[in-house]
Amino acid sequence: MKDLQKHIIRVGLLLGLFAIVATTLVALTEENTREQIKENQRQALLDGINALIPHEQYDNAILQDTVLLPPTEALGTEEPTLVYRAREDGKPVAAVLTVIAPDGYSGTIKMLVGIYHNGQLAGVRVIEHKETPGLGDKIDVKKDDWILQFEGLSLGNPPASKWKVKKDGGEFDQFTGATITPRAVVSAVKESLEYFRKHRDALFAVTEEVK
Repeated sequence: MKDLQKHIIRVGLLLGLFAIVATTLVALTEENTREQIKENQRQALLDGINALIPHEQYDNAILQDTVLLPPTEALGTEEPTLVYRAREDGKPVAAVLTVIAPDGYSGTIKMLVGIYHNGQLAGVRVIEHKETPGLGDKIDVKKDDWILQFEGLSLGNPPASKWKVKKDGGEFDQFTGATITPRAVVSAVKESLEYFRKHRDALFAVTEEVK
C-alpha cells in the first residue's frame, strides 16, 4: 500500500512539474509572438508611410512624432487616430493622416493620406477595404496604379470644382462598371486636403492632441 501511495505521489509530482513547464513554455511563446506581431505591425506602418513620404525627405523618428486627433467628421473617423509628422532639421515636411471614405460600394475605405506642408499631396494608399474584386479593388495599389494619380495634386490642382470623377464632371477616371468606389475615394481625399489647410499649424504644433 505504501509503495502504491509513493507511486501515486511520484506521478502527481511529475504531472505537476510537466504542467508548470508546459505553462511556462506557452507563456514565453505567447510573449515572443506578441512582440513579433507588434514589430511586424510597426514595420508595415513605417513601410506604408515611407511609400508616401520617402525616408530621405525627413530625419525625425516619424512613428514617435505624432499628434492625436479625436473622431473627426471631415476625415470620416469615428475613433481617435494618430497623425504622423515628418520633419527635416526640425522643420515641418509632411503629415500622414488616417482617412475613412464612409461611402464605398461595399462599405468603408480606410486610407493613409500624405500631405506636404505646402498643401500638396505626397500620395494616397488604401490600407483596408471590402470592395468588389476585379472592380472596386482597383483602388488598391497592388491591383492597379489608379491611386497613384493623386501624387502632386492639391486643392488648386485641379480646381476644387474638378475634384470629382469624370462621370460627375470632374478630372478623375472612374472604373468601368464601378463608379461609386472611386467617387468615394476622390471625395475623401479632397476632404482631407481641406481639413489639412484649416488645421495645418495645429497639426504640426508640439502638442499631444488637436482639439
